[in-house]
Amino acid sequence: MKKTRKSFVVGLCFGLILLLACIVIFNIDVNGSGKDASRPAKYIFLFIGDGMGATQVAAAESYQSYLEGEKGFERMSFTQFPVLGMAETYSANKNVTCSSAAGTAISCGAKTLNGRLGITPEGDTLTSMAKILKEKGYKVAIMSSVPVNHATPAAFYAHNTDRNAYYEITQEIPASGYDLLAGSGFVDYAGKDGSLTGSKELLEANGYTVCFGGEEFDKAVESGAKNIVLCQKSYREKGAPTYIVEKEPESDITSEDLMEDCLEFLGDKSPFFIMYEQGEIDWAAHGNKTMPMVESVQKLDKAVKVALEFYRQHPDETLIIVTADHETGGITLGYGKGGEKSLGWNILDSAWQAAGHTNSLGYEENKAMNEAAYIGWTTLSHTGGPVPVYAIGKGAENFAGRYDNTEIKGKILGE
Repeated sequence: MKKTRKSFVVGLCFGLILLLACIVIFNIDVNGSGKDASRPAKYIFLFIGDGMGATQVAAAESYQSYLEGEKGFERMSFTQFPVLGMAETYSANKNVTCSSAAGTAISCGAKTLNGRLGITPEGDTLTSMAKILKEKGYKVAIMSSVPVNHATPAAFYAHNTDRNAYYEITQEIPASGYDLLAGSGFVDYAGKDGSLTGSKELLEANGYTVCFGGEEFDKAVESGAKNIVLCQKSYREKGAPTYIVEKEPESDITSEDLMEDCLEFLGDKSPFFIMYEQGEIDWAAHGNKTMPMVESVQKLDKAVKVALEFYRQHPDETLIIVTADHETGGITLGYGKGGEKSLGWNILDSAWQAAGHTNSLGYEENKAMNEAAYIGWTTLSHTGGPVPVYAIGKGAENFAGRYDNTEIKGKILGE
């Protein structure tokens, strides 16, 4: 009897040792999720629609339904993602955030004062998720439809008490070591008074290749350039505007082509992190300009579709998140007693087509069209409500529910 009990104990101990070995060797998680579930995805896409609240998205979908001769919402690619969350957007000192504070919250996982980039209210330096991933061996691309040194992209590499210190922000790019930065161009290309070294010369003296347009980018890639800043051809060696919504020149790279060029440059051999911002959503909303805003959301969706195609090729290793830094304009679809009036997309669309998709109409003209179309706007500034977070892929389930925007960093990094 004692011999049998001893054999049982020995066997039990051996079994426990074997189980522990399996946990270590095969990364088994006793909670059932797998140790690998806490690691960041190999391929990470973070899309930020600047100023894009839920109703901006709904407006674009409603307009697409109008084009199809239907009422309702012709779904964007990202609104079909399986996971939907909501992120709170207030800053350290305001209920209504600015883009630099919100960008810092998303990128660095910490609240800061409106107007600051990558530093705490006390002045301590913060580290962005892009920098952390770069140090882990990820390739990193920070891209925007607006200037490279504007608030949202800058929140992923810069540290400054003033988001408008554009030239100083540009000077921080080389220290990031990121593989690709892209945008329309540079604000304050040669400093505020134009007397300083041009941004191209400044960056190239510190190891980066600066390209204006797709042809220069292709040549740089073919020549083996490793660290590239890509700007639109229309802003060659001159300052890019901070707030303007207009039809891009035909020579400019589209949102989908920019994403495709980025993926071709980064490849899929190494892990990567891509942040892409669609900045004109905010710019148009600041002027309550409905059609430019809608078109900007559509451009974002085109870039997301390129990422989705990549996801379909790497479904177990890819995470795609689409969110916003804040809402701008307080837009509503329909207003008035009973809300019985139909949205007049035909009114807005006709004016937009007649204007050649340009932003030539003034505020009063846009206001009159919005009222005729029953599109309401409540402010020319930002608002303080939560914004949607859409997610698909590895770790997407972590983005369900409601949380603070500072938690996005940790969810992406698997912390």
